[in-house]
Formats: sequence, structure tokens, C-alpha cells
Amino acid sequence: MPAASTATPIWLAEWMQAREISVWGAADLREFPTPRDETGQKFPFAFSWVVPMNPQIMASIQNGPTREYANEYARVNRRINELSAALAAEIKARGFRSLPLAASNRTDPVDIKGDFPHKTAATRAGLGWVGRHCQLITRSFGSWIRLGTVFTDIDISCGPPIERSFCGHCRRCVEACPANALKGNAWHPEIPREELLDVRVCDQWKKEHYFQYHKGHNCGICSAVCPYGLKVLKKKPDKAYHKGNLANGN
Repeated sequence: MPAASTATPIWLAEWMQAREISVWGAADLREFPTPRDETGQKFPFAFSWVVPMNPQIMASIQNGPTREYANEYARVNRRINELSAALAAEIKARGFRSLPLAASNRTDPVDIKGDFPHKTAATRAGLGWVGRHCQLITRSFGSWIRLGTVFTDIDISCGPPIERSFCGHCRRCVEACPANALKGNAWHPEIPREELLDVRVCDQWKKEHYFQYHKGHNCGICSAVCPYGLKVLKKKPDKAYHKGNLANGN
């Protein structure tokens, strides 16, 4: 294995820049139960990044998801999976361990969750905080995003993690939720998911009302009304949205 270094590798910064990934970072996950590699070893670190959704589409679903939103959701997920596979391969080629985390893959149908929360890696990397709608909020794109994660053993400078909410007294997402699934509590790193979201109520509502969109896997109303997302509409449109690539949030 190559010698470890806590400095950000030049190749990694260039890799991100070449793909127009402007919001990314590294997370220290040594205290978390990460997935394991083929030898059974956990991963101490992860790279986390943001892929923005088309802001016009996001603003249009405040009353419910649309086919255009479902297509955008699928497109961004495909893009994340492509990037994750490419980054994981690049890391392995440089002599380190890596494992990509699927953009959206429910591996535990009982507890309705995947192998690891993308939001945990993102908050530990300092990309944003979790809103009352149980989604990551960033300064650049609000919660109108999806997340990519690749686990690794590259010893790199991480964080600093974000450990508090910046939602203030805002409850727009809570009030907009048609399923009444949001509890209204402010996020902090130790709060259980159940104190933010009744995931079964949310899941059942989507299946009953929006099954035509990825078999009830889409809604997005709570994210669509988030003020941090709506601020994106005031920014100059980025050509990357229209190319189907990653946008530059700076």
C-alpha cells in the first residue's frame, strides 16, 4: 500500500474538478459501522460529494412529483453510480481499498434503508446538515441534490463535520408533507431517524399516491418547499444543469 498522507491528493482535487464536482469532502467514519470489503474489513474514511438536481424541476413539484421529476431523479442516480464506480476504480488503481455506495438502493426492506446513510458521510465531511425533512441541506444547492459516497482507506484530512442544524424555526417542510410523516424536530448527529421521520408512514403514502413514479419511491414535496432550495432559483442558471452534468455551485 502507498504511504498514507493526510493532505488532499492533487490527483483527487483534479479528478473532482474535471467532473465539475464543486461540493465534496472527506469523512472520518472510524466510529461508524461502514460496509465491509471482500476481506471483511471496514473502511475508516469516505469521500462524499453533491450532485445537484435541476432547480426548475425541483421547484415544480411543490404539489407532488411529476414524470419529469422521476426522470431527473433516475438520471442523477445513474450519474452518481457512474462517478462512484469510476472513483472507486481510480482509488484501487492507486493501491488503496475502495467501495462505492449505490445512489439509491434499499437493501433493508424491513427498516427501509440502504447499506449506509449518504447523509452521515456528507455531514461528517462538512458538506451540510440534515433538515427537518431528513435530507441533507447544503449552502450551494439547498436540499435539491443527491449524494455520492465512496468508502476508502486513504488517510486524508477530513471535515470538519457539521454537527448542528441551520434551519432555525422554519417548518415549511413539516407543514407541506401530505403524509404528516415529519416529526418537526431539529437535527443533531445523535438524533434517531425516527425522531425526524416516520419512514413507514412516508413510504406507505408514496406507494398509495405516487406508485407510478418508480413504484412509489418518489415524492420530493418536502424538499421542493425548502427555502434553501428556493434560493437556488435566484442564482444565474448553470449550463451544466442543461448538459446533464454536475453543476458548479460556487
